[in-house]
Amino acid sequence: MIEARHLSKRYGDVVAVHDVSFEVGRGEVVGFLGPNGAGKTTTMRMLTGFVPPTDGTAVIVGHDIFSDPLAARRAIGYLPEVLPLYPEMSVRSYLEYVARIKDVPRRARRGSVDRALERCGLAHEGRRVIGTLSKGYRQRVGLAQAIVHDPAVLILDEPTVGLDPLQVREIRQLIRDLAAPRDGAAQHTVILSTHILPEVEAICRRVIMMNGGRKVVDAPLEELTRGGRSLDEIFARETARDVATEAVEAAG
Repeated sequence: MIEARHLSKRYGDVVAVHDVSFEVGRGEVVGFLGPNGAGKTTTMRMLTGFVPPTDGTAVIVGHDIFSDPLAARRAIGYLPEVLPLYPEMSVRSYLEYVARIKDVPRRARRGSVDRALERCGLAHEGRRVIGTLSKGYRQRVGLAQAIVHDPAVLILDEPTVGLDPLQVREIRQLIRDLAAPRDGAAQHTVILSTHILPEVEAICRRVIMMNGGRKVVDAPLEELTRGGRSLDEIFARETARDVATEAVEAAG
């Protein structure tokens, strides 16, 4: 469903992402981990086509982001860290607007909006003005806009940042529900970017960890934590290893 092929991104002399490759299969829920500045958001923006890679490419549900960008973007539902909301619009009118720009056919648009509202716990909030909603409900609206066109792939960047503990629990459950099989088939493939380790443990079954713009870990969560190891320990070890390597290279 998702193939990152040797993705790199440079800004002048700064290498934000260096030669990152991985694949995510249908129905997988993958935690994209790393400290701030690790290259997670840049990688996700390259996957979604918002930022062009300096080198490499990505393929989304068989569509290359360079040679077939519109089809690749249609297959993605993207929740950025900064939500693309219009506070003066009602929830329903905003989702109808998003459905139009995502090419949901006119005859299917109302049903698509209704399903997104229902799945995100917003069925009774359609007439509410977005600017009057709590942050937790605005996050639900962000998730609803990501799924309104029923994409195969969901890419979620820090979906619970800034929420209170109750809102965090609600959004995590919502993400689990979106990824859970429906009618015997997987609903969405999910990449969840975060620097919150309990988030990954609560939602994901596989971990891709980045540090210093490089992929340093790619393994099932169960395998990583086998033998009583914690994700905190693994995170600290991989981060320290990269920092130590940089120090040695600088000294040499």
